[in-house]
Amino acid sequence: MRGEAARGRMEMEDERAYPVETHPDQSHPDQSHPDQSHPDQSHPAGDQGGRAGRLEACRRAYADRIAEQAGIAPGSEIAAALAAIPRERFVGPPPWNLRPPRGYLQTAADDPVVLYQDVVVPLGRGWGLNNGQPSLHAMCLAALAPRKGEHAVHVGAGTGYYTTMLAMLVGETGQVDAYEIEPELAERARANLKKFGQVAVHCRSGAEGPLQDCDVLYVNAAAAEPLAVWLDALRPEGRLLFPLAAEGGSGEMLLVTRKTDGTYAARFLFSVQFVRCAGAQDEQAGRALNAAFWRGGGSKVRWLHRNCQPDESCWCAGRGWWLGTESGAGDQGSKRR
Repeated sequence: MRGEAARGRMEMEDERAYPVETHPDQSHPDQSHPDQSHPDQSHPAGDQGGRAGRLEACRRAYADRIAEQAGIAPGSEIAAALAAIPRERFVGPPPWNLRPPRGYLQTAADDPVVLYQDVVVPLGRGWGLNNGQPSLHAMCLAALAPRKGEHAVHVGAGTGYYTTMLAMLVGETGQVDAYEIEPELAERARANLKKFGQVAVHCRSGAEGPLQDCDVLYVNAAAAEPLAVWLDALRPEGRLLFPLAAEGGSGEMLLVTRKTDGTYAARFLFSVQFVRCAGAQDEQAGRALNAAFWRGGGSKVRWLHRNCQPDESCWCAGRGWWLGTESGAGDQGSKRR
């Protein structure tokens, strides 16, 4: 599916990746200084009250810009969450290494205003893990469309910035289970999320069962195949979004919806590149997936089938699953569930 990214966008990386991100449909400001659209950035921080007010204004402006870049309404709940969450609490102490479109930039300032741009921020200690590009995550969350009262599972939570967004989107009547395999990051996520009683952080792989039954399952690391443990966790009308990609290669964000009759609708959203999801990379599946991407035609994928023989509509097949194109969408019998 090379070159077939939805809306002509190529989005690279996120919480668990070495990001190289581009937006072909927009221009990039000079990243050697804070975004010129941030309010009052040239003014001294002043007292704590003035600093807090300035950051609040920055977050509001940042939320509007990210929503616009992601094609989301400025007044949406996603934009409101971006405006409310202090990003500086999730990325560690300054100085910060910001990831603009080309190369890392180390800031010498300790002013968190620099964080309110559409940039990736490494989480430190050589993990190769980041607080990911806000517009990419906004697009992903919009596609998942979490609703109040739903149960969400977040695999690859990092320090919890986007888990916090999920918690706000499902609300106090909802529930979020977050999985982070790095112990230090999991502890930081717990601290950052402690005020959300509906969130539990688990320090283990989210590629292993059991997982909680859920309405939303958001994966932030690359898998060469849709894991059975993820598909089994989906409730009727549950949505799974994950980067389908072989280890070390680029791939596509795949949105899978479990229908009430047990079938799985599936479609690719846009191109991405992530680091591997531990336990979700199989060499044979990766080779088959790379070959399918090379052939193209992924934009026609409409269904994910389980535990049955592929037919002529097969785009790519793995162990116990295959992706079918729209040409096979009219015959969704129980054999394809």
